[in-house]
Amino acid sequence: MSSKLERGKTTPKAIIPGLLTSQSLTLPTPPKRLRRLDHSFSDGARRALGLDALRGSAIVGMVLSGIIPWNTLPAWMYHVQVPPPTRVFNPNIPGISWVDLVFPYFLFALGAAIPLALSRRLEKGISHLHVIFSIFERGFFLAFFALIVEHVGPWSIMPEPDTNTKLLSILGFALLFMIYVRVPEFLPRWLMWALRAVGFAGATYFMINLGNPKGEHFNFHHVDIIIILLTTSAVFGSLAWLLTRKQLLLRLGILGILAALRFSPHNIGWVKAISDAISGQAWLSWVFQIGYLQYLFIIIPGTIVGDMLLSWMRSGRDIETGVLSWSASQFIAIAAVMMEFQIILLAGLFERWGFGCLLVSALLLIVAWLLMPNPGSDMERLLKQLFAWGAYWLVLGLFFEPYEGGIKKDPATMSYYFVTAGMAIFLLIFFMVIIDVFHHRKKLVGLLIDNGQNPMIAYVAMSSLVWPLLSLTGISDWLEVATPTPWSGFIRGLFMTFLMMLVVSVFTRRKMFWRS
Repeated sequence: MSSKLERGKTTPKAIIPGLLTSQSLTLPTPPKRLRRLDHSFSDGARRALGLDALRGSAIVGMVLSGIIPWNTLPAWMYHVQVPPPTRVFNPNIPGISWVDLVFPYFLFALGAAIPLALSRRLEKGISHLHVIFSIFERGFFLAFFALIVEHVGPWSIMPEPDTNTKLLSILGFALLFMIYVRVPEFLPRWLMWALRAVGFAGATYFMINLGNPKGEHFNFHHVDIIIILLTTSAVFGSLAWLLTRKQLLLRLGILGILAALRFSPHNIGWVKAISDAISGQAWLSWVFQIGYLQYLFIIIPGTIVGDMLLSWMRSGRDIETGVLSWSASQFIAIAAVMMEFQIILLAGLFERWGFGCLLVSALLLIVAWLLMPNPGSDMERLLKQLFAWGAYWLVLGLFFEPYEGGIKKDPATMSYYFVTAGMAIFLLIFFMVIIDVFHHRKKLVGLLIDNGQNPMIAYVAMSSLVWPLLSLTGISDWLEVATPTPWSGFIRGLFMTFLMMLVVSVFTRRKMFWRS
């Protein structure tokens, strides 16, 4: 398959509103189709499906960016710092493209999910010590995932995959399934541990023997860097939230410490000494380096949004929580403006509009704020609070934009962290309007939700299941012949990504989830 999947895969080597409160307001009667906003959940509790859709859009974007034609499309179809046709890394090129958004969007969704997951454990009476243990346990499983994923991809096993290589890749997917699948509650717990034991044994043998056809010795640094960055972000982001879950100002203060850790390793001193010492430890540096902590600039804004979503979800246990005061046309306009932010910012930052991009963004911020007057329901209050935080992070990022030579993904700049955090919030608002206001989740974004609820499967399904099966049956060869031009090759990538989404959706709807 002549595509980026073969060469680069999907690696990058590639947010203080108060708590939601009810108000007694005399509000105009909303349109009939919007009256059931707080009555759409069968169990009386809200679910953050918009967050699932955001996560799903990010993981689908990762997959798509990995299988589009390698060097023949316009520059905005690739990471800006690795432009076509040579795709040689150039850290001096400023700007971002849609490909540069998928990783920070996934990071943001990861951060927003932290309060949702850890709060449930704390509410069950689980001790803080046990929660901390579970955080590091998750880190272990994610780190192992990063190792095995890098070994089971067809092109990791062999530069030109043959039939045996494709079958081995499918076997690797099966081993991952045994390790990470969540066993339904009605089945005995020993079954999960038995599956994991077999999966770990098989995966270890696979990495040491089958995943190294060149006879190379096993190397911990042969690892998926995206998953390693997610591992560090998940562990330290969870610890940061646990430490500051009732102290938002303290959590924001962590950003200042992160800034110091970002800049100090470049100068002689104790921070640089520690950073260099960690980098020199082969047993540790493959999974953690001080520089990895910089992505908490996205994770921490995500946790703030997660706290807001958690409050909204809890308030939904009393489903009679007010009526909508905004009209259907207002919600449509809000969704449209949130999507317009994605387009304008991508175009403006890619084309280097500079101050013009800031002015257009400011105009859109004013329009969006005027569309959200006097919120009368939990949903409307949540959307306005989300928007306020999104606006803050975006403006902060745009003021940082001239710094460090302009916004860049690699090496990531301060502008990149905050701009993408703001854009992620705006996309979350878009999905929440579509899903929670107009109730079209099954029609429009059902596949994104399914993939967002099962991101670990989605991350490896294309390279270790869908593509090997298409190749073994000869379908992929036919698709390449039928799509010889660059843009038809992009259509081929869309089709294959859609097939992957369907596969993941089948797993999700049958309650077969992978969890770390």
